[in-house]
Amino acid sequence: MEKAMKIVSDIKEMKIRGAERIAKAGIKAWMIAKDKEKITKELIKTRPTEPMLRNVLKYLNKFGEPEKLLKKLEEDEEKIATFGSRYITNHDVIYTHCNSSTVEAILIKAKEEGKKFVVNATETRPLFQGRTTALHLSQKGIKVKLFVDSAAKFAIREASKMLIGCDCIEVDGIVNKVGSSLMVDVANRYDVPVYVATHSLKFDPLEVFGYKEEIEERSYKEVWEKKPRNVEIKNIVFERVKFDNISALITELGVMKPEAFFQEIKKAHPWIFE
Repeated sequence: MEKAMKIVSDIKEMKIRGAERIAKAGIKAWMIAKDKEKITKELIKTRPTEPMLRNVLKYLNKFGEPEKLLKKLEEDEEKIATFGSRYITNHDVIYTHCNSSTVEAILIKAKEEGKKFVVNATETRPLFQGRTTALHLSQKGIKVKLFVDSAAKFAIREASKMLIGCDCIEVDGIVNKVGSSLMVDVANRYDVPVYVATHSLKFDPLEVFGYKEEIEERSYKEVWEKKPRNVEIKNIVFERVKFDNISALITELGVMKPEAFFQEIKKAHPWIFE
């Protein structure tokens, strides 16, 4: 259990970030843990706003087959990259916020196809996940402009498309890194279409029964470790974005409007509703 619990600790401490990376790490922890019930409970407690992790654990405890599931997730990521890259054209300026391995895969795929474009990214305080995006993309030869979060208007105004990931799909919208709703509002103001790249297993089935996804809030120390007295710091991690403000979801099931997505997920993953 020691190695499995190290993965649990790494997820809690944000050493492993991003819904897909967390889900894959959870699968690996489940594989190596002898006590499947205990590791499942410990993984679920790591991050509240991570339905993909909960869904893959439900799959594993129902069907087993961790190697098969990992392979499927890799194949699905390639599908999303292929579908998404078709929306990237020469001379595009793509705006993105935070860090999403799915968004990165789309942009890298488009680069491999010979498309020439620029990525505008915001740094995403307090943990600077936007720098991770800038680093990964620049290493693949993609030109990136990095903006401070408060300069997002400038980053978005010159963009032709906005492309973000998400951590949760709800019945009326998505949940993504805090700042996303504000950035989407700016994109809508400047008529920049907004695309969300995501795996369908980020859907929270409890939403169907009226339960709302918990929005994670983390320690103030990530923002200001030695804060002054009488200063309260709200380190809210995620926020909601309504589907009305999103052009389409780019998933392994295809590129579609939310109404079509809900029909497709029922066909693809009926077990998550059980």
